[in-house]
Amino acid sequence: MRILIDIGHPAHIHLFKIFAWRMQEKGHQILFTCRDRECVLDLLRVYGFVYDNFGKHYSSVQGKIFGLAKNELQMLNTAIQFKPDIFFSHGSTIAAFTSFIMHKPHIALEDTFNMEQVKPCMFFTKVILTGDYPHPSLGKKEIKYPGYHELAYLHPNVFTPDESVLDILGMKKREKYAIVRFVAWQASHDIGHKGISYENKIKLVNTLSKHLRVFISSETELPEELKKFQINIPPEQMHNALAFAHLFVGESGTMASECAVLGVPAIFINNKHFGCIDDQANYCLLFTYSESENDQIAAIKKAEEIALKQNVREDYLTKREKMLSDKIDVSAFLIWFVENYPESVKEIKAKDFDFNRFK
Repeated sequence: MRILIDIGHPAHIHLFKIFAWRMQEKGHQILFTCRDRECVLDLLRVYGFVYDNFGKHYSSVQGKIFGLAKNELQMLNTAIQFKPDIFFSHGSTIAAFTSFIMHKPHIALEDTFNMEQVKPCMFFTKVILTGDYPHPSLGKKEIKYPGYHELAYLHPNVFTPDESVLDILGMKKREKYAIVRFVAWQASHDIGHKGISYENKIKLVNTLSKHLRVFISSETELPEELKKFQINIPPEQMHNALAFAHLFVGESGTMASECAVLGVPAIFINNKHFGCIDDQANYCLLFTYSESENDQIAAIKKAEEIALKQNVREDYLTKREKMLSDKIDVSAFLIWFVENYPESVKEIKAKDFDFNRFK
């Protein structure tokens, strides 16, 4: 089988990497397509994947429109040469449209439900796979499974944290540190968001620094007074760094969710609600706050409370075990689903389908 996977964000590489490695081991051919943004190319190279780079990622509205047209032509050219049997993506419109032109199925994964992006993709997509937590219905094409995207690459079946990251960070074993994440707010679904204010970024870092080491991951350049806190590790080491953290605070839903499935307390600051985040909050693995001034102050107080706590790790790993008992190894499910497509659709929609086979 020949599978084309389109990548729109670095997190999508992690989402598909276990699937891609395992499918390659089984003799299937995988080609990634991508844009040059953040650490996408570095991750694809480090993980040893074959990929086609479509060039610059555009952040302005005009740039996004131009990039969509340009990338569609590039995708069509790549697909004609690669001849995929299946297109796979996290809701990529260009992958979906190209699959339609080539009369091949497109399977999409979805967890953000940004409908301005989802609707154009849905029309040309055969199946949309989503977690079974509460979220907007995507109609007859939707198939739900008990899990989160982050469990495709951070489930204990596929991920064991590597303590060597502590040497890279200059940390001793069991020495406490926090990871703080600031985002750029340049995506189409970020319009209207302001994030954590400049003053509260300073206050958050200064407050946490009284009790533990602080490392900042940021999509944009940091203010001068925060640059000394910037994390400096290879991008493929980030999940190891998160796994040994005492605490996470940030504007990134993906990183907050990653920490939740790793059993690391997470504080997520964002006006938008995500079903997977709310579901993880039900396991008391993370805390959510809006971008209002009052909530930002409340989030900083909560962060300091957790920073001062002892035995946090043991407590949250217990909560994590409860969550894992209800969820599946998502990559194991994806491998089965794609290898057996389209019969897998009929099997899941039949009565009494048992997802426990993927735990």
